[in-house]
Amino acid sequence: MSDSDDYCELCELPRSQCVHGRPVLEPVKAAKAVKAPPRPRKPPATRVRAVAGTPKAVDLRWTPPEVFKPWILSLLEEAGGELEADQMFEQLEAVAGESLKPSDNETTPEGEPRWRYAARRARMALIDDGLMTKTRPGVWQLAPVAGASGLAE
Repeated sequence: MSDSDDYCELCELPRSQCVHGRPVLEPVKAAKAVKAPPRPRKPPATRVRAVAGTPKAVDLRWTPPEVFKPWILSLLEEAGGELEADQMFEQLEAVAGESLKPSDNETTPEGEPRWRYAARRARMALIDDGLMTKTRPGVWQLAPVAGASGLAE
């Protein structure tokens, strides 16, 4: 056997290192992926079909922000027009107490109870409606009454 027999003619490498001199390998079959069983879905909120002219009745899992609006306004009026956010949440929890649904105490992905999130959304809606103002961070405040400038004429 000569030295030229130990080298590949195509790539000039020793046959032990050359891809041309190696035996053809069978492709390895990929293992079948084990599919996880489907997760059970939560039942959707129940909806009742509306008859022409009547509103749709919807059974929601959480208390909607609209429910918090009158509570927020009455608590602010009792407090003289403004409250710290922490005090507002404490008083809202006391007022809303048994009216909240069990799932209102679940947390949002950010870790906040859902009822607090709904209350904050109600506050933003009241600000948009002009009933509250956004003056200082951490303070919930009623908007000044239109026509009340504070000056005696």
